[in-house]
Amino acid sequence: MNPVIGLDVAKGESQVQAFLDKKKPYKNSFKVSHTLEGLDMLHQYLREIENLTGVKPPIVLEATGHYHTPVVQYFEDRDYLLIIVNPLISYRAKSSSLRKVKTDIIDANHLCEMYYKEDLEPYKKRGIQLLNLRNLTRQHENLTGIFVQTKLQFQAVLDQVVPEYRGVFGDLYSVVSLLTLLDYPTSNDVVETGEETIATRIKVHCKSRSRRWADVKAKKLIAAAARNPFQKTLYQSHILTLKMYINMLLEYQKHLSVFEVEIDALAKELIEYKIIQSIPGIGEKIAATIISEIGEIDRFIHPKKLVAFAGIDPSIFESGRFKGTVNKITKRGSSRLRRALYLAVKCAIRDCRKKKMTQEIIPRNKRLREFYDKKREEGKPYKVAVIACANKLLQWIYALLKSNSPFQDIA
Repeated sequence: MNPVIGLDVAKGESQVQAFLDKKKPYKNSFKVSHTLEGLDMLHQYLREIENLTGVKPPIVLEATGHYHTPVVQYFEDRDYLLIIVNPLISYRAKSSSLRKVKTDIIDANHLCEMYYKEDLEPYKKRGIQLLNLRNLTRQHENLTGIFVQTKLQFQAVLDQVVPEYRGVFGDLYSVVSLLTLLDYPTSNDVVETGEETIATRIKVHCKSRSRRWADVKAKKLIAAAARNPFQKTLYQSHILTLKMYINMLLEYQKHLSVFEVEIDALAKELIEYKIIQSIPGIGEKIAATIISEIGEIDRFIHPKKLVAFAGIDPSIFESGRFKGTVNKITKRGSSRLRRALYLAVKCAIRDCRKKKMTQEIIPRNKRLREFYDKKREEGKPYKVAVIACANKLLQWIYALLKSNSPFQDIA
């Protein structure tokens, strides 16, 4: 006998269906909650099937974000074979029926039937270090997105209160700049305070700089207040909103710094981190994202599998005598890995000076730039050439991680 368990996973619960063999469902489908009690009950059910068939049944379930995590962790610890199916594959199997019916019971049945029809690959457990790194890099990316949106909202309010403030400090979002603006949010506040007091306050906010530097910034702030078209702020709501955004930006900067320290400390323990950083054009953040999204390279038996996982493999469309020539990439893999590769390529093919003392210009990654130039000479558009470079870069990464050796660029 060849038993299997199909789990249609939802938030906090799963629909369970068992098959003893092909086209031989076992008992009625039922639901279990994702609590210790519910999973223990499911485990007893699996042991019942094992006693009946003499075979430890594999468990087939869909990848559902984080909802399937407690089920996977529970049964991993008990040495069950887990098969996590891509939702696109299961959706295709469900769509094969002429009847348009969608229920949890039917979905659980479909997962069992897929086990007998499809050549499904078993789930490979990932290392705790890599999973921790993936969680940190993803949360850092999410928080960075919120941080950028807050910056845009802050700028919109700043333009209605004191737009001339932008030129006072080199970095508008530096800690000293935001704290100074928090102290003196309007032109009236600046004028009433005076240059000497403002300079003293700036020096308190930035102790690493000299008093002379603080005096220069205070003079710039006074000049900016004099040029400001909004000498009087009619809307106190703007002042309140501006201060709230400043406090939010300062907090986001603190949280992002914590993430960056943790990511760097965790990534440095991994040999893959140094290997990927040996490729010119790939820095710390991009390297950490790439290795955390790829995970163990042994999960991929061929570089094309890794390229497909990143979603940068070309789609194919053929019908009869027609063969599509303008084929976009599939974009069916990890969007974060795809974005990291895109940024890595842009950095690698960018020109930079070899030495500050000379005017000689060379690309950061000579080999990748030569490949990019070749594609452009063939008439490929910019984005097509960049994606081709990303494909090439990922194949290099695969080879380096498999051989456990650093990148050797051509001088």
